[in-house]
Amino acid sequence: MDNFVMGLDLGQSQDFTAISIIECIPPESGKAEETRYHLRHLERPPLGTLYPAIVERVKQLLDTPPLGPRTTLVADQTGCGRPVIDMFRVAGLKPYAITIHGGDTITYEGRAARVPKRDLIGQLVALFQSGHFKMASTLPLAPVIKDELLNFKMKINIATGADTFESWRERDHDDCVLSIALATWKAQRDRRQAAPKVAPAAMYSPSKHRGIAENTGPVENPHGEIGEATRRRHGEQAAQMVAALRQSGARTAVPLYRPSRHRV
Repeated sequence: MDNFVMGLDLGQSQDFTAISIIECIPPESGKAEETRYHLRHLERPPLGTLYPAIVERVKQLLDTPPLGPRTTLVADQTGCGRPVIDMFRVAGLKPYAITIHGGDTITYEGRAARVPKRDLIGQLVALFQSGHFKMASTLPLAPVIKDELLNFKMKINIATGADTFESWRERDHDDCVLSIALATWKAQRDRRQAAPKVAPAAMYSPSKHRGIAENTGPVENPHGEIGEATRRRHGEQAAQMVAALRQSGARTAVPLYRPSRHRV
């Protein structure tokens, strides 16, 4: 996979087909940032364009540098079905087919997935609001994208509890937004899968710490001396100092520590 992903929302007789191309810009090495996505191309073939012509147009775009064979093609097969997706495969392309549904579970099967519409739209909205998705205001269809995002609403089915994103009015289209959402969803998933896995912390192993738990001999202090011998030597030095003070006629300021007086 390269840094470009193409999203394809296939229309039907009364719906537009939308083709979008996004560029994935990974964060600089060593920086804890999220991948950014820039919309580089967006087009709507004329309403009623036949699927064979769509296949040829997609193939033409993928053969145009900087795109190439490694560019990921993500196509919506919800309305058109698998036969239309097979047309792309016959043409030598390898589309990743997504079926959009109104549930809440994502399932995978080979180069295909079933994805809730709220996941697609919600992720695109989050990227847009966080500044990780950008598009040039000079794009001819930029106003259309903004209108489609503004016209989305969430509807909840009382009987099933399922929620779906739909256009506010029946005459509104969502093809441009969906083509971009397909591309960003797949790009985000691929980035997460490619992220390096963090190795789990090593578990405590008693066998590696037997010197602490099982050593029955004397334990050395941090200075490398045996603890019991050090205590005896310190005691002898203290006794010598007290004896020297007494011989000189000086009196100790505090009573000497005697273990017998401090037994618990």
